[in-house]
Order: sequence, then structure tokens, then C-alpha cells
Amino acid sequence: MISLILTIKRLFGAIFKNSKDPVFQSLVTTLVFILLSGTLFYRGIEGWSWLDSLYFAVISLMPTSVNTGLFPSMTISKVFTMIYLVVGMGVMIMLLAMIGKAVLNFDEKELERLKQKSKD
Repeated sequence: MISLILTIKRLFGAIFKNSKDPVFQSLVTTLVFILLSGTLFYRGIEGWSWLDSLYFAVISLMPTSVNTGLFPSMTISKVFTMIYLVVGMGVMIMLLAMIGKAVLNFDEKELERLKQKSKD
């Protein structure tokens, strides 16, 4: 449980640190618009619920192999999904890479702080 709390602290620390970076802000804004467009599209065309539409929009952009049980059934939805994934995956991976880099930098600073403390 302590490990989970420390990991969440590192994650939020990294996000807070990155929140001042204009590139990070741009990526977050772009990702929000991409997710919004995906949610609205799947809601309108496929007729899925708001939650199912948002869930599919988010999970399909994550680099995992989660089976959502949802899949586009119409030709226009399949074409949209292909374009959506090409554009969205690039933005999502860049954002995750920036957060990962900030977490590693956060860990290095914590380690340096602990070393300083032990020397004193």
C-alpha cells in the first residue's frame, strides 16, 4: 500500500512539474480534443453510451492490449478509427513519455535529497 501511495505521489509530482511546460500543455490540450472528438463520434455514429464512447476513445489510445468488447461496426466508423488511432497514438505516446521522463527526474531528485540527508 505504501508503494502505491509513493507511486501516486511521484506521478502527480511529475504531472505538476510538467504542467508549466508549453509543449506538455499543448499535448494535453490536443489529447483532450482528440478524446472529445472520438467520444462524440462513437456516441453519435455507433450509438454507444457516453461512458462506453469515452472508455473506447481512451483505451484504444493506450499502448495496452485491453479487450474492451466494443468494436466499430460501420464502415465509416472503421475508417474514422484508423485515422483516430494514427493521430491519437502519437499524441498519447508523447504525453506518456514526457510524464515518464518527469517521474524519473523526480526520483533522481528524491534520491539526491535522501543522500544529502544521510550525509548530514
